[in-house]
Amino acid sequence: MDVDVGIVGAGFAGLGMGIQLARRGRESFVILERGDDVGGTWRDNRYPGVACDIPSHLYCFSFRPNPGWSRVFAPGAEIREYLRAAAREEGLGPHIRLNSGLQHARWDADAAAWELQTSDGEIRARSLILATGRLSEPRIPELPGLLEFPGAVFHSARWDQAAELAGRGVAVVGTGATAAQIVPRLVELAEHVVVFQRSAPYVVPRGDRPYSDAERQHFSADPDAVARLREELFVEMEMGIRARRGPGSDLEDLRQLAAGHLATQVPDPKLARLLEPDYEIGCKRVIVSDDYYPALMRPNVTLEPSALDHFEDGDVAVSAAGRRHRVDVVVLATGFLSTEPPVAKRIVGRKGILLADRWSEGMFAYASTTVHEFPNMFVLDGPNASLGHNSAVHMIETQIGYVLGALDHLAADPGLKLEVSAAAEAAYVADLDAMSADTVWLTGGCSSWYVDERSGRLTLLWPDSASSFRERNGTFDLGPYVHASASGRG
Repeated sequence: MDVDVGIVGAGFAGLGMGIQLARRGRESFVILERGDDVGGTWRDNRYPGVACDIPSHLYCFSFRPNPGWSRVFAPGAEIREYLRAAAREEGLGPHIRLNSGLQHARWDADAAAWELQTSDGEIRARSLILATGRLSEPRIPELPGLLEFPGAVFHSARWDQAAELAGRGVAVVGTGATAAQIVPRLVELAEHVVVFQRSAPYVVPRGDRPYSDAERQHFSADPDAVARLREELFVEMEMGIRARRGPGSDLEDLRQLAAGHLATQVPDPKLARLLEPDYEIGCKRVIVSDDYYPALMRPNVTLEPSALDHFEDGDVAVSAAGRRHRVDVVVLATGFLSTEPPVAKRIVGRKGILLADRWSEGMFAYASTTVHEFPNMFVLDGPNASLGHNSAVHMIETQIGYVLGALDHLAADPGLKLEVSAAAEAAYVADLDAMSADTVWLTGGCSSWYVDERSGRLTLLWPDSASSFRERNGTFDLGPYVHASASGRG
């Protein structure tokens, strides 16, 4: 099978790219999806309480607004259905190959194309777009005794719907954004919940509420109202970057907001002290929740203020502080392999170099999208293309626009090969490292999934505003690229 464009992943990035290609009606393309449905993160994460931390009218495609969101912060099932409807209504069905995982991709210099080996056949694609995201591969901790634990053990992104929780003792490992959504639901089901807290998160008010019927009818009747709301939400969230750039009044205001939320919701001084973070706010992901702290105050909840260390006697979870907790079920809210994407171990570029080897000291890409020695390859939602303060969808749409510009050049010259120069790539990475140096992500005194453990570089987040990312990376420029053409042009 030969196509112009091969897309790996059918989440927000892959579907967004596919929609824009379908609307152009020019390129042939295929979307490879290892799962049995589209949706990416929102297909995989079906744990109790799953929802978005970005307002729903901002967390959707600008070119496919949804006037019918039920709440200010959409539940996960609603986002999943939004993506399924987008794929269906935009006619992507014939282009999507479900249960078709990418096993291997190799650049064929003679054919000037990517040879893709999938679980159900081979594909040749002139361009390769990686849209696998950063929250696709669960991080499973290596804990002594975990494999021998007699009860159910599962990661939050692989929720065991058959697991019996009612009347059971449940251990939740982790206190990040996922755990903050799970714990308030578990306390309603389980006999007892133990929350293992390696480090306390900062928590700020969520302010969620359902949209009224009148509001939804207004949004349906007036598309401009939805656009205005989206812009208002975007501008409001953009202000959050000020607190991430370092000391100042914005950082202090954010810190005080979290402190006030803790003081208001947790009147117990002993528990409140255990919930006080020991690093600067924003260094890790800030939790947005109104029900996490109240859940921890329930009589059937134990906050274990240290990490889970190992298991003894089968079902006894032992903390790093030596405290023992007998449990029946273990929920791993332990995050993802965000800085070392496993797909990189399956991509072989020019000269036979493995993408994982190029990224052995941390991910990087020019314009956060292209990698030297990997011609005609584009990475969406990858190196320095996410945000700690605003919507990832804005970033994805920016990158889609960039890739479309590159595809225009490829369409104009059937023999063209595009590869960013080593110098342009190095200069871009050096610039990002300089921009990141004084941000709270590198100076805040924490260990986070935003930072590569091997190099200490900020590799996941764009260290500036979402607007600045679009200004810098929203338009494709042929200048930084080494381009060869079989037709003699370029």
